[in-house]
Amino acid sequence: MTVADILEIAESKRERSKAANRHAILTAARRVFADLGYDATTVRDIIRGTDLASGTFYNYFKSKEEVFEALQDDSAHRFRALLQEQCARARTFEEFVRRTLDTYFRFLADELASGRILQRPDAPFTHRVDTPEMKAIFREVRSEIERTLGRGIAPGLDPDYLAAASIGIAREVGERMLLRRDNDVDHASAFCADLIIKGVGAHA
Repeated sequence: MTVADILEIAESKRERSKAANRHAILTAARRVFADLGYDATTVRDIIRGTDLASGTFYNYFKSKEEVFEALQDDSAHRFRALLQEQCARARTFEEFVRRTLDTYFRFLADELASGRILQRPDAPFTHRVDTPEMKAIFREVRSEIERTLGRGIAPGLDPDYLAAASIGIAREVGERMLLRRDNDVDHASAFCADLIIKGVGAHA
């Protein structure tokens, strides 16, 4: 074995260790945010949920805000893949709206069931809408809306406002669905879809 081989193995081990440490911090943070709520959580609470030394946290993140952003981007990244699939399958504006909303609410219900929701069930939800993945989701929703509106469904309707309104409605109703703890995905999805589709129809 050459010196280069030894160095490559050592570097590979370091990278695996760094990845494992980062994963441990994110896993602990997700649990602590869910238990204590975002506002009450401290960096010390997060690091106590790992087997790492307290100073290790700052090798990976600057603050709890940065950890929270990483967790939200992870969720947004996973949802974005589902969104892209539904966009590709939808043939009409109505089908796009119903498919994507149903996918979103089922995603939220799955996140709650798997313990990946970042807030206590009795506390308001904290959202970051300015992360890279969240911005990418908005762009994709806007692009799909613009494409479907281009077919003459509702000429002159502002796709930017419609995307913002649709995402806002889905986010608020999704939060309410989780707080109600009923996880009635079908009801939440149909309510939002009807609201958006009928609103667009009024401008047709």
